[in-house]
Amino acid sequence: MGAVRAVPAGQLPLPPALPAAAAQLLDQAHRGLREAAGCVDPRQRYATAHLGALRAAAAVLAARTRPEPARGRPRSAWVLLGQVTPELGEWATFFAAGAAKRAAAEAGLSHAVTEREADDLVRDVGTFLSVVENCLATSHGSLSAPEPARSTYARPRVVGGTATGPASRPASRPRR
Repeated sequence: MGAVRAVPAGQLPLPPALPAAAAQLLDQAHRGLREAAGCVDPRQRYATAHLGALRAAAAVLAARTRPEPARGRPRSAWVLLGQVTPELGEWATFFAAGAAKRAAAEAGLSHAVTEREADDLVRDVGTFLSVVENCLATSHGSLSAPEPARSTYARPRVVGGTATGPASRPASRPRR
């Protein structure tokens, strides 16, 4: 059992520190996103970005859950994320829908993903990482993981005559 610390009157207790496993997974997610952004092949870019999102989801699960004995069939990280952190439920659904596409891209299928899909996913994963960091910072205090440069993942304001990007939709919801 942990020791109880006395908190002086008028001060709020500090939130618990982010578990080391969660911090490590967040770091891996950032490195994966940077790697994805540098990939020339759209299949590799898509798969690497999706894995970065999966690592970010795993960081949330590492921070908010404790391992349980295995019972029955393993559950998807995306299913667990939606259950453990309902505010990330739409993101979980969005990335779960892309898992089959990621598998096809990893298998090397020539028409698994387009350049546009890969680019969009890299930007969406960048946004998701920011949302995850904000979510974890709320419950675990300041995070030490560096925030990616906004210009790297910024979505164009106008594409084909229609408004897109952060100005046209809330940052906490995935683009469909």
